[in-house]
Amino acid sequence: MQAPLFIVWRESLEALLVIGILYAWLRRENLLLQISQLWIGIGFGLLLAGILAVIFWIAGQWFSGPSGEWFFTCIMIFASILILQTVIWMHCHGNDMKKRLETKVNESMRQRGQFSIMILAMIAIAREGSETVVFLIGIGFEHHGTSLALFMLSSAAGFGLAILTFICLQKFSSTIPWGWYFCVSECVLLFIGCGMMINACDKAAGQLSAYELPEWLYSFMDTPLWSTQWFLADNDALTSLIGYHADPSMMQIGTFLSYWIIAIYFMFKKESNTQLERPIE
Repeated sequence: MQAPLFIVWRESLEALLVIGILYAWLRRENLLLQISQLWIGIGFGLLLAGILAVIFWIAGQWFSGPSGEWFFTCIMIFASILILQTVIWMHCHGNDMKKRLETKVNESMRQRGQFSIMILAMIAIAREGSETVVFLIGIGFEHHGTSLALFMLSSAAGFGLAILTFICLQKFSSTIPWGWYFCVSECVLLFIGCGMMINACDKAAGQLSAYELPEWLYSFMDTPLWSTQWFLADNDALTSLIGYHADPSMMQIGTFLSYWIIAIYFMFKKESNTQLERPIE
């Protein structure tokens, strides 16, 4: 269960970084009375993320049979696209996140007054929490049948690792290059997102195979183009993490290439990067 561990680690660490920046700014500006507003905002943000999780859980219980399969397949596709957008945004703005957030805080303090810190913290935590919920639901459907206790344990380990990483980054900020953290986490996230998209397409293909379709479409979805069983057989961990298939079809190969081409294009196309803004850093 490496995927939920990494997702929770990555998203929790980003949330902790935002909280750390806000907390440090309040102390630097001697606004100690606003620190309570920061914690209240964090609480509201977690509450909103929890409400979203409950909504998805109720929806999952409501849908059953083919409709349930399509519902969770759509969630996997949405989570994969959200991972892609997150990576692109972080690649473009990760290095100046602190400066942008402090600018946002100053503007918000002038416009909204004493509740600005609470609102900023609430939005930031709700955003990170909502992303985590969507990502975990997508991963959970990939690992359908896996022990819930193991899934929760992996997620808890990811959160603990995020706290440890945050402490290390703060303590050794002068020696640990932030660029390495962003580079490695972006790469792993893209592999997870790509694997999720491939698995979502496989789920959709399985549903479509119940219908009368043209022969070429069956061939596109199911016929292997080559086999690497002799080198590396199918593995559940690799399939869930990076979408690896020892006998890939044209659909799987096309999905893999399309996902990475889109990611690389937008990550290195500065003109496009400026349009991929998030509501709050």
